[in-house]
Amino acid sequence: MDSLITAAARALATGDALGALNRVALREDPPALALRGIAMAQLGDLPRARQLLRKAAQGFGPKEAVSRARCVVAEAEIALAVRDLTWPTKMLEAAQAALTAQGDRFNAAHAQFVMIRRLLLLGRLPEAERALAHVAPQSLPASLRAVHGLIESGIAMRRLQSHAARVALADAAQAAAEARIGALMAEIAVAARLLDAPAARLLARGQAQTLRLDEIEALQKTPVLIIDACRNAVRDATHHINLATRPILFVLARTLGEAWPGDATRDELIARAFRIRHPDDTHRARLRVEMGRLRKLLHPAANIHATGRGFALQPRYTQEVVVLAPTVEDPNAAVLALLADGESWSSSALALALGTSQRSVQRALDALSEVGKVQHFGQGRARRWLNPPMPGFATTLLLPAPLVDGPG
Repeated sequence: MDSLITAAARALATGDALGALNRVALREDPPALALRGIAMAQLGDLPRARQLLRKAAQGFGPKEAVSRARCVVAEAEIALAVRDLTWPTKMLEAAQAALTAQGDRFNAAHAQFVMIRRLLLLGRLPEAERALAHVAPQSLPASLRAVHGLIESGIAMRRLQSHAARVALADAAQAAAEARIGALMAEIAVAARLLDAPAARLLARGQAQTLRLDEIEALQKTPVLIIDACRNAVRDATHHINLATRPILFVLARTLGEAWPGDATRDELIARAFRIRHPDDTHRARLRVEMGRLRKLLHPAANIHATGRGFALQPRYTQEVVVLAPTVEDPNAAVLALLADGESWSSSALALALGTSQRSVQRALDALSEVGKVQHFGQGRARRWLNPPMPGFATTLLLPAPLVDGPG
């Protein structure tokens, strides 16, 4: 490897993209193309970066498998940055295997981190945790230790483990400072601010207040029955009843929770669950049926009693009922939460992350676009959607299933 390539690689390792480009900008050989691609990625020109990396990978010969694999890993990381979650992961797995076989364990670990971060975006927390458990951060350079800490904190946040998230972020910040990479330090700072941002609203006895992640974690350890409108579940210290696939039943449970310690009227329950303002006897009959189903599901944690006006919730093992609601109530809150990370997303990537159809996501995007909550650029398959982070909106921390798994 010649001196200019070596100097450019060292510049990129410290985040000096312009310094790297000054050394290889006019060269067209595969190593220079690869370094130019990484430099352009650091400068934010991701489409150009992908072109350069692909051209570099094609230029490396059969004896340069490691260099080709590194290009694949770099392109995979760019795909993750632009939220191209449909990028073929088998190519990344093959690249990681090639790097491991050739003894390039640092870049192999980097490839593993890219795969884990993709799993995290898709809400596949158990898989991400298992994959991360196979990586020993002590043996990695500072830059990769920082990425490890970021991933570890991301998992902890989604598990509502604020202390573990803070410890991981502190380790990540120390490693990033040691690596002297500004972009990593900035990403860690953004993650740290999320820990102190409002993550949900607590509704209890007619009062509302915002909670941070650590306050939500503390709430879970108190003897209360929680109607969790962030994850569409009902839980106490020993029971977790998932209603994510039963939206009508959850609306009924939430309405009862907001009315506690009083009762919710039949007309109110029908209006919120069935969206009918003027109910008749058929709607009241349907309410009795749905309430019977809800009573059966909630039986381990709570009873539901009929009253003269409607129905009332009675917890079995606690003396308090609270509702945990998102900070932003919107029919398309899940889409908004993903876009709130400030990155640009395709509709197909949003559909993959949310576990729903692309058509449903497109309808949500169109509705949000009409009221100016999201913007798009590009045409056809190149169209991307984004919005600036909303004040007080904790992005993907408390999204309902399937994006976020239940307690693990």
